[in-house]
Amino acid sequence: MRLAVRRLRDDARLPTRAHDDDAGLDLYAVEGVTIGPGERALVATGVAIELPERHAGLVVPRSGLAVRHGISVVNAPGLIDPGYRGEVKVILLNTDRREPFTVAPGDRIAQLVVTRVETPDVVEVAELEPSRRGDGGFGSSGR
Repeated sequence: MRLAVRRLRDDARLPTRAHDDDAGLDLYAVEGVTIGPGERALVATGVAIELPERHAGLVVPRSGLAVRHGISVVNAPGLIDPGYRGEVKVILLNTDRREPFTVAPGDRIAQLVVTRVETPDVVEVAELEPSRRGDGGFGSSGR
């Protein structure tokens, strides 16, 4: 499989893997922004992608930024549909209550995971097939 990537700016970096077998591709900022405590910011990557048919791009937080600075992705995972050809942007959230966080151009800000998706036909039915779990949810399996 290949992922076609188009630079929208000369200073944009293509997504990369730190290790050959990593599932996620690092996404890089092309702009600087300071995110105050509890604030969020939309950060541009300067790239657009062409996902293969029946695949989706999931934008997920970087664990290092999360543990060291409390930086997350607001709508994690962010979903990129295969037909989208616009710039990939990341909605970052600073969950730290005291410290602002500064993103500089070239910083790794999130990861992109490309995964195959099924696109089922939606069919209305009068009843669902029973299961052992039934309608138990939201803590029904124990503490």
